Amino acid sequence: MTTTTHYRSCPLCEATCGVAVTVDGDRVTSVRGDDDDPFSRGYICPKGTALADLHDDPDRLRHPMIREGSSWREVDWDTALDHVAAKLLAVRAAHGKDAIAVYQGNPTAHNLGLITYGQLLMRTLGTRNAYSATSLDQLPHMLAALLMFGNQLLMPVPDIDRSDLFICLGANPLASNGSIMTAPDVKGRLKAIRDRGGLVIVLDPRRTETADKADRHLFIRPATDAVLLLAMIHVLFADYLVTPSRPRRLETTGLDALRAAASAWTPERAAVITGVAAADIRELARALARTPRAVLYGRVGVCTQEFGGLAAWLCYAVNALTGHLDEPGGLMFTTPAIDPLPLAKLLGFDGGFARYRSRVSGKPEFGGEFPVTVLAEEIETPGDGQIRALITSAGNPVLSAPGGPRLEQAFAKLDFMVSIDPYMNETTRLAHVILPPTSALERSHYDAALNAFAVRNVAKYSPPLFERAADARHDWEICLALWTRLGVPRRLGPGARLVRRLLGKLGPEAIVDLALRAGPHRLSLKKLRAAPHGLDLGPLESRLPGRLATTDRKVHLAPAEYLADLARLERRFAAPAAGHGPGDLVLIGRRHLRDNNSWMHNTERLVKGPPRCTLLIHPNDAALRGLAAGDRARVSTTKGAIELVVEVSDTMMPGVVSVPHGWGHGRAGTRLRVASAHAGASVNDIVDPAVIDELSGTSALTGQRVEVARA
Repeated sequence: MTTTTHYRSCPLCEATCGVAVTVDGDRVTSVRGDDDDPFSRGYICPKGTALADLHDDPDRLRHPMIREGSSWREVDWDTALDHVAAKLLAVRAAHGKDAIAVYQGNPTAHNLGLITYGQLLMRTLGTRNAYSATSLDQLPHMLAALLMFGNQLLMPVPDIDRSDLFICLGANPLASNGSIMTAPDVKGRLKAIRDRGGLVIVLDPRRTETADKADRHLFIRPATDAVLLLAMIHVLFADYLVTPSRPRRLETTGLDALRAAASAWTPERAAVITGVAAADIRELARALARTPRAVLYGRVGVCTQEFGGLAAWLCYAVNALTGHLDEPGGLMFTTPAIDPLPLAKLLGFDGGFARYRSRVSGKPEFGGEFPVTVLAEEIETPGDGQIRALITSAGNPVLSAPGGPRLEQAFAKLDFMVSIDPYMNETTRLAHVILPPTSALERSHYDAALNAFAVRNVAKYSPPLFERAADARHDWEICLALWTRLGVPRRLGPGARLVRRLLGKLGPEAIVDLALRAGPHRLSLKKLRAAPHGLDLGPLESRLPGRLATTDRKVHLAPAEYLADLARLERRFAAPAAGHGPGDLVLIGRRHLRDNNSWMHNTERLVKGPPRCTLLIHPNDAALRGLAAGDRARVSTTKGAIELVVEVSDTMMPGVVSVPHGWGHGRAGTRLRVASAHAGASVNDIVDPAVIDELSGTSALTGQRVEVARA
């Protein structure tokens, strides 16, 4: 056999690191960082080394599976696809198009086939019952982009490579590798800020891995980020530090409304609520305003809370008020080789908010999707529009969404469920049919979604490393086959047959090539094939006002939706320290560099070592409950209880406990041997799905009250 090395982008998280994969015949012998990748420059995290494990995993499904009672049997592709189409068509004929729901998981954004042909299927079925992991993650940032800049995909990213002050709020990029901030080797990039004399400041209820490497860490109580940001805005106006047009003209609306909104939120008032001293709040605001190249970055902790909509808006507003929006070193818009805006519109991402509401509890849609917290009730509640069939793709909501046990029960009541997924996991085990796609090393890759949020403009194409088996199907082929069988193309009229043939022949690569040629850098797939390590297209550039999609081409600093929601914030914190009584505990999540939600736990190299699904608690809170390191604790809410091993650490803010999400494997019917041996517990079994950000519909995974006692 001949040993060869192939250069690719790792598709396992948002960092998109370049990897060098050495192959001996049909066997991967090593995976290492690609030193010649201009973006990642040799960096690789532990997840990247597991690419071969995922490809060779004996638990990965290779053939379509049909469930008959409690047993499964393999079938050929035509049999499986015909069966799925017949069942879905029958549901639609009997109950209408809204009786079919779709759910898309986080890996969609990392998958070229699903971001193209997958959307062709999911977005053209005509159902209002569309769901995704968006409402468990970044929805507040997307809503702010829509209302402030005119398009939900215009989310600006920190220009971290040129910043001299990086304030990190509710994020842990050393564990996440960056999020809505595609930035391989964040650790090195943050070190570079400090090496050039800059500062890194982290605000978080836990002294995270990122905080440990920062110049300063400040504890902040969970779900109080909006209060902190309003107080910072109060300081900016009070100290005459508001300069939204520095150093060039940037037209805005709503400046006076924003001043009025922040007028009652003094640093002294905010300090009582947030736990951040008034002097520190003033210092943060002044440093941000007086540092020429500075940025405030907020992420998952900002979004997944009771006031996530307000907090995400205020993050963008603070950067705008201090002159750091769309400026080098600040919060900037990208110039990706493939412009996502026209492509998103073509694929059905129409960008609207609250145009209609869910049938049962009246929650608002966003971008054509409902919050995932209403999925169970829409299945359970009889009536016109009740969900009776479900398509899941690359998702595991039983573990990743609040109210997992209720979702399990609801899925069992469906007339039909089909999952596009390579594993029989906690969700797909409940399906009637599983359609497994090829592995990441068997398909081509281009980061069409993630390059739009990269801290540097780059482009890279990865051809398949291995040829797929004759009886295997790529995810885009599965989606196209279902799209065809469900009759969606018939809406195209006489040209339907031609369109079906053309799409089947072209594949995602043709879409990439056309989009590259039409993009701002005028690239092509041929040019990218000739550059296997990728192309560096330069630093981020100022794009406003030309990039704005608002009708008046201005940044809207104070959209009416946010101003109206401020009354809810006022009511919540009307009393000093409301919700923070003596002995109260509230919950936050936790990430680890070797984790990626629920789908990276079936490889031994990523789960070996001490258990990571533990309860992290401050020494004072542990002592009050008679807990010591290594004990088992019972963590409970009104929705249930889970048991976890205790870790006692002063990295936690008193009154706050941390449990990582994505665990809880080993349930009956799964086929995940490694994950089941390291099962952990699912925090979403006890998180109340009814607790949401009422403005955006995002799940409040952070800040829910819990009880902790010895198990």
